[in-house]
Amino acid sequence: MINIVWFLILAIGIIFGLFNGSGEIISNAIISTTTSTVELIIGLVGMMCLWCGVMKIAEKSGLTGKLSKLLMPILKRIFKEAGKDEKAMGAIVMNITANMFGLGNAATPFGIKAMEEMDRLNNEKGTATNDMILFLILNAACVQLVPSTVISIRAAAGSSNPGLIIIPAIITTFIASIIGIILCKILQRYF
Repeated sequence: MINIVWFLILAIGIIFGLFNGSGEIISNAIISTTTSTVELIIGLVGMMCLWCGVMKIAEKSGLTGKLSKLLMPILKRIFKEAGKDEKAMGAIVMNITANMFGLGNAATPFGIKAMEEMDRLNNEKGTATNDMILFLILNAACVQLVPSTVISIRAAAGSSNPGLIIIPAIITTFIASIIGIILCKILQRYF
């Protein structure tokens, strides 16, 4: 459906521009944006390789494991049913830890595994449990200790200080996570 919406937006814009006599402006805009897109992607690839390497070092050095141990007692308290199951909690902790370090690609398999494990504990298959919903909220608003994607985009766009985003990202994602948990716990009482 979204593909249709985007196609219609583009088609209507181009047709309107052509009828207004702005065909040359449209052509120039298409050419310049495609060129800048390729340049941005090439810049992002290099930065993503760097950050993936840094994150791999953090993983190999045991930093992610230490963070997992730190998070385990906190997460056991907020996940009522899944907190009692070793397999579910293991997948949840690994997913959240990977997300905190900006390892979205590594977090995805753990997230899928966590949902499968929570569904295994679910009495009503096919219906999301409160723990599943809370897990999705934590994934959407996960605390970012190293927002590597944003840093990469800022660097590729020519920012003079791409890492300037780290402290604001930690603060905002922490606040978003806390608010998400609180709202989820409040809504769980009524629904």
